[in-house]
Amino acid sequence: MIKRPYSATAFSAKAKIITLSLCAVLSACTAEEEGIPPLLPEAESKALADKSIINIADDADVSEQILYESLRPFFEREDLTETRAMVIMHRGEVVAERYATGYSQETPLISWSMAKTVTATLVGLMVADGRLVLDDPAPVDAWKSPGDPRGKITLRHLLHMASGLDHSEGAAPEEGKAIYQADTTRMLFLDGRDNVALYAEARQLEAQPGEKFEYSSATTNILADIMTNILTDSKDPVVRRDAMLRFARGRLFEPLGMETIVPEFDRSGTMLGGSMMHASARDWAKLGEFLRNNGSVKGAQLLPTSWTRFMRTSSPTDPAYGGQTWLNKPRPEGRNPILFEGRGNQNIFAMLGHLGQSVIVSPNHKLTIVRLGRTLDDRTRPIYEQMEQVIAQFPES
Repeated sequence: MIKRPYSATAFSAKAKIITLSLCAVLSACTAEEEGIPPLLPEAESKALADKSIINIADDADVSEQILYESLRPFFEREDLTETRAMVIMHRGEVVAERYATGYSQETPLISWSMAKTVTATLVGLMVADGRLVLDDPAPVDAWKSPGDPRGKITLRHLLHMASGLDHSEGAAPEEGKAIYQADTTRMLFLDGRDNVALYAEARQLEAQPGEKFEYSSATTNILADIMTNILTDSKDPVVRRDAMLRFARGRLFEPLGMETIVPEFDRSGTMLGGSMMHASARDWAKLGEFLRNNGSVKGAQLLPTSWTRFMRTSSPTDPAYGGQTWLNKPRPEGRNPILFEGRGNQNIFAMLGHLGQSVIVSPNHKLTIVRLGRTLDDRTRPIYEQMEQVIAQFPES
């Protein structure tokens, strides 16, 4: 597939042939009527585009004009800022990408909670190897004392965010708790930062394992600790870190060609698998494509299809959550909606992170879309709505 930089000047010339029907499809003509913030004026748009890196494929199933216009809102609409990188992959090829000033194809950007899906993929490789068993008690030394009710927590419970452990992901003002009292903040930045697994595994149960959905970065860090302990008996932080890196690189990152990905570790050598990985937008897209292709890359089946099916199947305690992966399904009453609020195909799945980090995959459209940036969490709804519009531009299989 041929790709080339797409300049604002070149597009302005081609824009004359965009039909009114395209304008309607992209909701540009009726934006004000629908309450959608308008794009920047033409002069400002051109100035911004001239500073961006924009690549558009000229032989994709969707026209260059549609691809260009699909990217524009993320960089030019006030309610979608601050977008730093966008990549659209269709049928395994990058068909469109745009980067804000100062960012490029090689720039590693933080995952936040998208890292959870990476961790679950690595767990799946260990299950395939026979080193872990999904429904066995999770091998955590702190839970093995006779009579400890935490001994009933399984790997499945942890992957489904249903361990029953008393973890709080964010602040709870209704309970009088500030952000610095949340477990995630304490674990990553305060008293738990030197040994995140020790902090997370020390919590007691607030519900029976498997009964309550409790989204928690602490839970995913427990999974990272479990994997590391299987890879090495050493307590040396460097040995632990290197063992996990060798496994992740050899079994996942290198086969997928994820050359920029860098996981972070705490001082005990435990990978911060719940929130701290850095990779370029293209590398995040490669992981999305790998999962869209049911764990295969270049004809090689690296991960059993049964595991990708598990990751993309609703958990018993939340239909919109699978195995450390978000699903496009309605949630129980009282929980914040995820993705497209019940619209679109229910087989759409996603890696989502703090501040609007998103990798959304639509198997029916053979499509993976990456959006990375910095948008406050209570203002991310327009991002998902616009990504839904992007998906609609592509043919459905």
